[in-house]
Formats: sequence, structure tokens, C-alpha cells
Amino acid sequence: MLENQNTEQSEKLFELIEILNHLNDFDEILRLLIEKITSILRADGAFIMMLNPDTQRTIKTAMHTGSKMNDKHIRNLKMQVTGWMSNNESLLISKDIVSDTRFSNLKLDSLDIKSVIATMVKIEDEDIGSLIVYNSPNKSVFTEEGLKLLEKLSLIAAPYLRSLEKRREFFKPEIADISLLKKYLDVGLLGQSKEFVELLHVVDAAARCDVRVILEGQTGTGKELIARAIHKFSQRRSQQFIAIDCGAIPGNIIESELFGYKRGAFTGATQDRKGLLEEAHNGTLFIDEIANLPFEIQAKFMRFLQEGEIRPLGSNQSKKVDVRIISASSQSLFKMVEEEKFREDLYFRLHVYPVPIPSLKERHQDIPLLAEHFISSFAKRQNKQLRTIGTDLQNYLKQLPWRGNIRELINFIERVVTTAPENVEMLTEKHLPPDLQKGYDSSTRTNEFSAGNRSLNENLEALEARLIRQALIEHDWNQSKAARVLKIAEHTIRYKMKKLGIEKPE
Repeated sequence: MLENQNTEQSEKLFELIEILNHLNDFDEILRLLIEKITSILRADGAFIMMLNPDTQRTIKTAMHTGSKMNDKHIRNLKMQVTGWMSNNESLLISKDIVSDTRFSNLKLDSLDIKSVIATMVKIEDEDIGSLIVYNSPNKSVFTEEGLKLLEKLSLIAAPYLRSLEKRREFFKPEIADISLLKKYLDVGLLGQSKEFVELLHVVDAAARCDVRVILEGQTGTGKELIARAIHKFSQRRSQQFIAIDCGAIPGNIIESELFGYKRGAFTGATQDRKGLLEEAHNGTLFIDEIANLPFEIQAKFMRFLQEGEIRPLGSNQSKKVDVRIISASSQSLFKMVEEEKFREDLYFRLHVYPVPIPSLKERHQDIPLLAEHFISSFAKRQNKQLRTIGTDLQNYLKQLPWRGNIRELINFIERVVTTAPENVEMLTEKHLPPDLQKGYDSSTRTNEFSAGNRSLNENLEALEARLIRQALIEHDWNQSKAARVLKIAEHTIRYKMKKLGIEKPE
């Protein structure tokens, strides 16, 4: 058993090295490292901290996975853990960081964090950063074996982080990659936000590596479009791209769809038929909602990934196929593994190159751009003059929850364009259907002001409410940031929000 675990561990480490050898984007190397470290150690989260190579004092979180932690206590913890390791020239393992006397000056009771392991990343005995991995109180406690594995991972990571120029660039302000935006605009991926640019860097790096990719994101975020983009810019671009949605196919026919069948294999099988894996030979097969793959088929699919062979239903002969698998799931496969609803070995076979896809709410700054794109597209189909969208309606769209993500936005825009007059060029809140108009009026009841029917004080309050709401929307309803932009105290913005009835949408 122990030998099998060591073999599996070695495979994962070699797999990581193979992928890193194909990457030259420093940010993507950092992202992939942190994703794989968290996955291999089965941790709740991890940090890669980088030291400024010029000052050797400034330390910055280069990459983080797990739930967001902006609390000042976690920031102090990252700094002190890194400082402790550097000063003591030692790795760190703490079974309970909250009660650890080495960090007794930190107030960590409010944090969902307990067991911690950490190591410095070194280049020729020089500290260049640190790896910090943590688990929450309800997860297992890290052992010395886990710490040794983290040390191995730091040794693997170090050569890929050695570039002095790249480390210096990391401490400079970010510059949007215009050429990358143009490249992916041509294949239908549209946006300008920081979150979207980060996604494109990940997608671009994934396209260059001929390995299995798993897209992780909510339904409606455009996973198939991203899979097509990865194929488009991969070395398999001249071959077929085939897609299958496991959520839309009955479980009893998925096997024949994937692997094919021989004549007479079952009632109705009157002739041989190739499966999608064979159809996609030398190309790419995109498997959407792979979480719905029946448990009994997962074993057969696992064998295909291991051996590169398929056996059609009713056949006693196997066929060799070379297919790149891009899978996707709107559910957490890792959580399904923990609940024993998805095979653990298959999960790790698929989880070679993870690509997290932000929700539309997370990239809300792209909503006006996307809305105008869809407006133009639907207006052209319906022979209407619409080309743009009004500012107030833009702001309203940016604060909606969009649980259906881009797919929901498309449906919203199509409906509004359909009911809008033919000769209108700008879509505004006046063109919303009655039920959508009701939602808009409810959300923006403090935004409207008019000198004709309100007093000066009422109009000033309405304008004040609009400015505060806009600042909050632009900063994800972070009251501290909005207050700084408006140059008022944080307690003042809280008071005015209560007074003016400004509430964050559910």
C-alpha cells in the first residue's frame, strides 16, 4: 500500500515537472504551482510568498488558492511564518497554529485555519520566497510526511522561479496584455477586466501544453467556448474538436457514445458505430459536466486514460487512440471525491491542468462590454438600430447577481432587444419589459432625482445616493474602498447607506 502511494506521488511530481517545462509565463507558473501543491497535499489552501530581489525586505503574496482571507491577522501570519523560517533556517510544521507559542502575539481565533506546514524556496542558498500550506480545523492535521512532500515541491518549484528579471517585474504595476485580448477576441472571448486577463493567461498557457485540462466554473460561464479556444491555439488545431455534455445524455447510453459499439452489441445496434473518443483521434474531446459520468463508466474511462485504448461495446479487441481530453464541471469534483460520488483516481488523472473560470459577478466590470456586444448581435439579426447601452442601465446590470452567468445575460439582452423600438440606438431602462422594469425601479429607487418634482435637499440626497451606490458597485461593495474614493470616513458611508436606504443586492 505504501509502495503504491509513493508511486502515485512520484507520478504526480513528474507530471508537474513535465507541465512546468512547457510554461514560460511567470504568473501562470505561480498559479499552476499553487494549484498543484494544494491538490497534491489535499490542503484547504496555500500561499506562495515572494521576496523582492532588490530589497530582500519586501514580501508579497504572489499567488493564493483557497478561500479569500483579507484579514490583517492572516497577513501578519504569512509574514511571521516566512520570517521565522528564514531566521531559523528551518521548515515549519504546526498542528494548531492558533495555540502555537511561536506565534502567540497573533490573534488567529477568527480565522478558519489550524494545521500549517511551510518551507522556504531557495536558489543557491538564497531565500527567494516561501510556500505556506494550511488546513481548516475540520480537516486532517499535516504530518512530517506532508512536510517532506512540500519540501520536494519547493525544490521542484525553485528553478522555475529563479529568473531575477521576472521576480523584479512581479513587484512592478501590472500592464494589461492588449495582444492577448485581441488574440482571444477573434475566437469569441470578450472582456477587459483584471479577472478576465488573468483567465486568458491561464488559457493561453494551457493551449501550449498538450496535457489534460479541467475547466472549473459555474454553469453559464462559457466553458465550451474556452475549451474551443484552447484547442484552436494548440498543436492539435488542424484536427477535430468534438464536444459531449454528460448532463444532457442519459446515463445508460453515455458508454456507447464515448466508446462506440459493434453490430449486435445490444437491441437496435444494427451496424458498427465509432464512439466520440475514436472520432476525436489526434484531436480534442471536450467532456462537459463530467461529474454526471456514471460511476460504473468512470472505471472504463480511467482505463482509457491510463492505456490510451478503447474497447467498443460488443467487441473483444481494443483500439489505440490519441485524444486530448478537456473536461469541465460546474460541481466541485474534489468535494464529490470526498463524498465518494466520484472516483479519486480519475479525479487526479483529469486534474492535470486546472483552469478556474470566474463567474460573471466576479468579472462584473466586463458586463457593459459584453452587453453591448450582445445588443449589437441581436439588433443585427432583428434589423434594429440598437448599438449601445445607457449608463444607468449599465450600472444596474453590474449589480445583479447573474446566477446563470453569461448565458443569463445573453437571454436578458435578447429579450430586451426584442421588445425595444426599431429606431432606438441606445438601450436604456425605459425599454425594459414591465417585469424587468419593476426590478430596476426597486433597485434604483434612491437614484432618480429631478428638479421638477423634488426639493433641493431631496435632489441632493438622490445625487448623493447615486454617487455612493456607484462607488460601492465599482469596488464590489467594499465600504472601506468606496469611502476612500469618496474621501469620507468609513463610519460616514455606513451612516449614509442606512439613511439613504442603500443595500447590497442579494
